[in-house]
Amino acid sequence: MRAVVVSQWGGPEVLTEVEAERPEPGLNEILVRVHAAGVNPVDFKTRTSGALIDWAEVPAVGWDVSGTVEAVGPGVTVYRPGDEVYGMPHFPRQAGAYAEYVTGPARHFAPKPASLDHVAAAALPLAALTAWQALVDTARLKAGERVLVHAAAGGVGHLAVQIAKARGAYVIGTASAAKHELLRELGADEVIDYRTTAFEEATSDIDVVIDAIGGDYGKRSLDVLRPGGRLVTLPGPDAVPADAPGVRTGWTLVEPDYRGLLEIAALVEAGELRVVVDTVLPLEQAAKAHEIGEQGRTTGKIVLTVA
Repeated sequence: MRAVVVSQWGGPEVLTEVEAERPEPGLNEILVRVHAAGVNPVDFKTRTSGALIDWAEVPAVGWDVSGTVEAVGPGVTVYRPGDEVYGMPHFPRQAGAYAEYVTGPARHFAPKPASLDHVAAAALPLAALTAWQALVDTARLKAGERVLVHAAAGGVGHLAVQIAKARGAYVIGTASAAKHELLRELGADEVIDYRTTAFEEATSDIDVVIDAIGGDYGKRSLDVLRPGGRLVTLPGPDAVPADAPGVRTGWTLVEPDYRGLLEIAALVEAGELRVVVDTVLPLEQAAKAHEIGEQGRTTGKIVLTVA
């Protein structure tokens, strides 16, 4: 099969297309013929240094996939060959989604939303599960609460805006002015232009902050949280500020989640969640996809077409 691997740690140019042996599904695993693979910032980070990942001898890359079940391993009863699935297998261990085939535990996948093509479905798993787990499982968001989403037009952010809105929250997002119209279409009640306005001067009494930026954003966000508020940081534990009186802070790392994928698919089918795909490129242009993504200007997601 064709696969894109990391030849050595470095820039996008180290991504190399190779001929690799097609994997075989093990116990409770499925083999998926990949139609499309999503591209995420964590892909860039692991390509640069191998951060977070237990690398194999030939480092593969990527996690988000949408495709068709090709074969099932012993013990699998939830899928049959021909079923369309989407998922994020093995994260944060190596998965190798930039390839024609990928294997993973059956319940690291879920049925693909029927209303989406494979490109849109491949854009969802990692970003949507990050948003879902941060808001629902970690922050335990309640209807009527006020949510502030930083980088609200990004891959995670634009999905977090919609998930929070679907859960009955009042949603405020930070983004450049050019992206405000899109965010309002997605359900944001207020949008703050971070380039011209300090968000801590433009809003207050926030119940939940989702920080997808890091740096000083976490510390600054403490100033807008009301007593009992929750700050969920996504870039890493180093970006989590010290607890402040009356508020909770923490870092969450996304994990495979069958139930979460089902919930996300249900929101899609109900018309309450749509994924914005910024750029679509073929597998052999994975390096270009990384170049575009690392510029930090993407609205929504980048996706590689495979099959």
